[in-house]
Amino acid sequence: MLPCFPQSRYTCRNGQNYPTDYAQFVLDVLAKMTRDAGAIDQAILQRAIGLASSYLVTDASTNPDGGIATWKTGFNRLADLVVVLHHRGELELDTFNEASKACSECWSVAATWRGMEDCRQGVKEVAGKLKKLLDEPNRRTYKGHKVYTPNS
Repeated sequence: MLPCFPQSRYTCRNGQNYPTDYAQFVLDVLAKMTRDAGAIDQAILQRAIGLASSYLVTDASTNPDGGIATWKTGFNRLADLVVVLHHRGELELDTFNEASKACSECWSVAATWRGMEDCRQGVKEVAGKLKKLLDEPNRRTYKGHKVYTPNS
């Protein structure tokens, strides 16, 4: 069973709503994971990546001035960790697929919600990092395995 994510300090308390912050959430999850296990648990990492599109909506809507920046920072930190795991030879296919799926979902959210068009640049940055990890020459597999792509 997976450990619970740290309590968010940005949830509703005492009847007040606080803005979410994906960057802080990512730091909290990574700190707890490494403190508790001493290593990166990719099942937990996958869950944190899978929340990217939800945090895109909540960061932007609960913090109109800086929420997109917090989301972008958190998503990029996770992508950087995926790249590190790849270079160490430890990246699991499921983690790569979850990151690819998160890019697709965030792209759709950015296209659907008014005022989030600029978020597509953040998705492009993360997708670009992931694309560099794909097998040559076709860029459709990771370590010989087909990867998640929308509508496939």
